[in-house]
Amino acid sequence: MIVSVGVPTSHDLVFFWFALGMIAFSVTDVRRRTSRLAIEWSPFIAVLFVYDRLRGYADGLVFHARELPQIKLEAALFGKPIPTVWLQTHLWHGGNHLQWWDYATWFVYLTHFFATLVVAAILWRWAHDRFVRFATMVCVLSLAGFATYVLFPAVPPWLAARHGSVGEANRTIGITWHHIPIAHFGSLFEKGQTYANNVAAMPSLHAAFALLIVLYVWRLVPRWPRFLLALYPPAMAFSLVYSGEHYVVDCVAGWVYAVATFAAVNLAFEYHARRVTALEPAFAD
Repeated sequence: MIVSVGVPTSHDLVFFWFALGMIAFSVTDVRRRTSRLAIEWSPFIAVLFVYDRLRGYADGLVFHARELPQIKLEAALFGKPIPTVWLQTHLWHGGNHLQWWDYATWFVYLTHFFATLVVAAILWRWAHDRFVRFATMVCVLSLAGFATYVLFPAVPPWLAARHGSVGEANRTIGITWHHIPIAHFGSLFEKGQTYANNVAAMPSLHAAFALLIVLYVWRLVPRWPRFLLALYPPAMAFSLVYSGEHYVVDCVAGWVYAVATFAAVNLAFEYHARRVTALEPAFAD
């Protein structure tokens, strides 16, 4: 499919392939595991599909899109030119002169569409007792991000540059993709103005999910891969800022959301576990 049609980056197609993969890994017990797959993944899939359908409506649904607050904060923290403009001034040589870091940026950005589901699928198949908690974190983080997009729609750097607010900043991911012999294959959920939101920049869920993955799997993996894990959030943040998709403050906000979600869901699950443990003697009596 990737060779003949393109890279699927929509939730429906990615879920389809992951479902086939998980069923294949469960081939020795397909009947029991397939029903469990449908029951346990349905809420997870439903929340992400609802998020896909609603995110376009968050574009000015309640408040007008904000452009200057994040620019002023970015300039106050890092000076002028802001990091996106500075990075592109020094590293971006145009669509006809792509460098290795442009392709690396594209690849890191692309992992956002798969990494969370890869972790969820691995947990479901080989660490099943940890799947529900991670899936809950993903759902909570998605809904928290959507709520913020409704209340604070924020213009990303590439769009602010078109308005003349930040200097020159290109949206490099799309430009780079045209030079890669693998097409982008979306779906109904990502086609049309209704399903897209160009002012969903604060917080950056790309940055948030990158950190959430690291926080959750840190203690589950051996020590030697942790170095690569630790590199993932800053690499994602760099790719987002350099490509013009987000400000640094968007990425920091995404990290704050990830840490808050990780802590809140863990506290909720631990509280529930204590309640169940406390009630067990009463039920036994």
